[in-house]
Parts: sequence; C-alpha cells; structure tokens
Amino acid sequence: MITLYRHPLSGHAHRVELMLSLLKLDFRLVDVDLMKGAQKDPEFVSKNPFGQVPVLEDGDVTLWDSNAIIVYLARVYGNDSWLPENPVEEAKVTPWLAVAAGKVAFGPAAARLVNVFGAGLDHQNASNIANDLLRIMDNVLAGNLYLAGNNPTIADVAAYSYVAHAPEGDVSLTPFPSVEAWLSRIEALEGFVSMQATQVGLKAA
Repeated sequence: MITLYRHPLSGHAHRVELMLSLLKLDFRLVDVDLMKGAQKDPEFVSKNPFGQVPVLEDGDVTLWDSNAIIVYLARVYGNDSWLPENPVEEAKVTPWLAVAAGKVAFGPAAARLVNVFGAGLDHQNASNIANDLLRIMDNVLAGNLYLAGNNPTIADVAAYSYVAHAPEGDVSLTPFPSVEAWLSRIEALEGFVSMQATQVGLKAA
C-alpha cells in the first residue's frame, strides 16, 4: 500500500494526492500536524531531511519533494502520456516542473501563505509574480488545452493546486479566462480530487 504523508491545506501535498488519484492508485493518507510542528519530529525528519510534507512511501521506497514524487508515480504507474519518454515531448513537460518550484511557489503559493497562514513574506511581490505567471499561462493555454500540449501531463498536475487556490491569496483568476478554462478541464478529469479550501487567518506553523 502506498502511503502519503500530507497536510490537507498543503498544495504540495495535494499535487501528489491528485496524481495518485488520477492514476487510480490505492493509497492511504497520513495527516501530519504542521501547526504543532510534527514535521520536525526526528521520526518524520528521517523520512525527509527538510522536515516538510509531502512524503510518499511505496514499499521500500521513500520519496520527498512533490515534483520528484509525481515524476516517480508517472514513470512507475502511469502511461507514456503523463510523462512522455520521447525526449522532445518530455522536454515540453519538464520545464513546467521548474515553473512549479519557482514562479508558482513564489507567486500564488506565497501570496496564499501570507493570507492564510500569516507568513512573513512580501504579499505585493508575490502578487506581482503570480499575475505575471498567470498572464504567461493564459497565453500558452489560449493555444493549448493543457500546459504541454493538448493532453494532460504532470505539468498540469504540478501547477494546478496553487493556481486553483490563488484567490485565497487575493490573486484574481478573472482576468485569465484561458487559465480558468484549463482549471475546469483538470477538474473534469476522471479521478480528480480537490484540495480543501482554507479560511484566511490561520495560525502559521
């Protein structure tokens, strides 16, 4: 049985949960109480030296970092469409993993952290990054159904969670109709599972 250690309000953890669900895999969820610092307990740090969720256990395999995990899941359990083996097609997908770790993390994810968890980050800067990212995504999605072409890939899984929840960071999606249409297409995929909505003003971990 695959085990996913997560927090229900973590977009990084949801990224993995979404991939597991889209692949129709059996898995169990173990919630890690970030508010009480459980991710820093020695037992958990032995699974991820950075003391962060998500962590995935699959038999003898223990993995951390959400993007690394969805690459693993796509390669081991998915078909070629989620992460193409053809080098050219693969190279259309993998840059979006860098975007997810970069502009998504420092844009919509950071703006949400400020609003929801009271993180001491620059909200205006995060909003600026988010809107720049959404403008680029909107242009891409005006010509493609999905980020790397006309079929869903791990590029979409990597970007979805924090973009979908950008309004929780006061980043509006209304100016970006192609992004909104893309979100609807992801949500219509068989096996889609949503991330829990948050209430503004939760105490930071």
